[in-house]
Amino acid sequence: IFLFLMWLMFKFTFTLSEVPMGWVETGQEWLGDMCGRFFPAESAFQSLVVEGIIGGVGSVITFVPIIFLLFFCMAILEDSGYMARAAFVMDRFMHKIGLHGRSFIPMILGLGCNIPGIMACRTIEQERDRLTTILVNPFMSCGARLPVYALLIGAFFPEKGGTVLYSIYILGIAMAIIMAKIFRKYLFPGPTAPFVMELPPYRMPTFKGVIIHMWERGVLYLKKAGTVILAGCVLVWFLGNFPWNPEYSEDYNRLKQEVRADFASGLITKEAMDENIANLGNEQAREKMERSYLGHLGRIIEPVVKPLGFDWKIGVGLFGGFIAKEIVVGTLGTLYAVGEADEESAPLREQIQKDRWPNGKKVFTPLAAFTLMVFTLLYMPCVAAIGVIYRETNSWKWPLFAAGYTTAVAWIVSFIVYQGGRLIGLG
Repeated sequence: IFLFLMWLMFKFTFTLSEVPMGWVETGQEWLGDMCGRFFPAESAFQSLVVEGIIGGVGSVITFVPIIFLLFFCMAILEDSGYMARAAFVMDRFMHKIGLHGRSFIPMILGLGCNIPGIMACRTIEQERDRLTTILVNPFMSCGARLPVYALLIGAFFPEKGGTVLYSIYILGIAMAIIMAKIFRKYLFPGPTAPFVMELPPYRMPTFKGVIIHMWERGVLYLKKAGTVILAGCVLVWFLGNFPWNPEYSEDYNRLKQEVRADFASGLITKEAMDENIANLGNEQAREKMERSYLGHLGRIIEPVVKPLGFDWKIGVGLFGGFIAKEIVVGTLGTLYAVGEADEESAPLREQIQKDRWPNGKKVFTPLAAFTLMVFTLLYMPCVAAIGVIYRETNSWKWPLFAAGYTTAVAWIVSFIVYQGGRLIGLG
């Protein structure tokens, strides 16, 4: 019954949030277009306002529908008395893996989004149990990672997508269990507090009470995570756009004018003109990214990620995923010069299948693609989750530790997967 209710909660949350999230994204694009008209075209200030600030605020607001709906469902289960019983029933199993009975609900919520999962840890009274749950929650594969999985599964595992996706989720749960046991033994030693609670009677939750609980938790998310997310978005914007060189824009604008002149002279059709201009825009975005600080950073870290089967472009994409895991796909779309891309982008799938190392070997093989999914699953939480960990612990020690240790675990596990796969002939 509980698993069915959890499935129903996720289904309700993600299905109903699609429409308002679309409204938010549309509103963000409209606001960006409106504000962009007030500043010189393709200027650094216009890019800061439209891509950095408005884009950063949009990344905060985009999550609002799903966060509020998750908290709405949680409030119903809690106020009805069901959540307390579910936690009590799971207490014995959770103790065996080094967690508290109250840790069960935050871990389940982490499968939808790590942010409410981490925030739900405040119901755990003992500090070491609460910190352990917070630190392993990012291993629960949230919905934001799905675009990366969908892109790679569609390109390399179209016939075995369900099995591959299931294995990724199981790996995340297994790593959370392993790290919880390690933390409880070495980082937070001591007995787990007994689960003593008075089970409330089953009752019908009131609409007013549910709305109040949802509103309080949702607003808290905006206050606590919003500023950190915005700062992170502006940082990535800066790294991806500087050093600023307007000469590149002038060169591409001249080429676009030549294409328009060819159309005006009747040398090409309107469809060909639009396609050529779009291709030039994609090339311009790719070149800007390659020449930016972020592109240089990708080449610096390439020796670190190369043993995992990744090149510098994948490294840049993963760095962008620090803001939000969905950004990995969009960043790869820019670097492969296919424009704005999502997990269903056929041009991006074709490009990653064709990409090659200087020695002529393919960058993306099925093994490398699976390794990238493993790394995406395990490496550092997004900036929103980092911000929530900071606010929940009132210290920068634990969010920095979470970012560091999860990335180290991701590298080690990915190295074992990739190099082990090559040894047995899967590379």
